[in-house]
Amino acid sequence: MTYSYEKLDVYKLSMTFAYDVYQTVSSFPDYEKFGLSSQLRRAVISVPSNIAEGSGRQHKKEYAQFLFLSKGSLREVITQLELSKMLGYIDQETHEKLRETADRLHRMLNRLITSLKVAPD
Repeated sequence: MTYSYEKLDVYKLSMTFAYDVYQTVSSFPDYEKFGLSSQLRRAVISVPSNIAEGSGRQHKKEYAQFLFLSKGSLREVITQLELSKMLGYIDQETHEKLRETADRLHRMLNRLITSLKVAPD
């Protein structure tokens, strides 16, 4: 069975983004296992998870609220990736690639929210 959200490009990209972030943090220092690595993993998986959860809601406004949560989690990931770059855990090229994907996801989430007739922030 395929759920409707699984067909959304924003969902598909958010899953790829989560995979890429997971792969990236696997090379972080061991002492970050319960710190930045863990926090990045939790935040990045929240993006597609909230898209999925929201799609099952009865009302568009509820769905939009979950999409807003996805956007918040995405901003959290962006902040943590910036810190990861500052700490030397990721290089400039990796950071730019991930940031470009995050920016694209943000735009896609805004468009989906707008399509629900709920104003984006």
